[in-house]
Amino acid sequence: MSSMTQQPPASPYAATPNPLRPEDEKTWAILTHIGGLFVPLIGPLIVYLVLRDRGPFIRHHSATAFNFHVTMTLASIVGGILTIVLVGILILAAVGILWFVLAIVAALAAGRGDFYTYPLSIPFVR
Repeated sequence: MSSMTQQPPASPYAATPNPLRPEDEKTWAILTHIGGLFVPLIGPLIVYLVLRDRGPFIRHHSATAFNFHVTMTLASIVGGILTIVLVGILILAAVGILWFVLAIVAALAAGRGDFYTYPLSIPFVR
């Protein structure tokens, strides 16, 4: 029998051994966005690696948060290097404001149960 004729699982949770409850997914999604402000790469990466297979909502938010925090870290490095020519100071200020504001916006969206994607984010993982 061809794999093209097999039906997908009826529920996105059907193939998951221990799915999180929807309210737990929301909580972890909020924590991964806010946690990224305190431990920018490590927090979202740990949540992504540990919980990505526990539900579609947490997979989306943890991957999105990790991608955003990697993008902002790279932008900070570029801004830090460009402080030699003074434009880096503006880049660092913009990155700092965007990093904080967009992480809060994403956490609020996660709390509402919305799938949120950061603007200006490079998709490293999905």
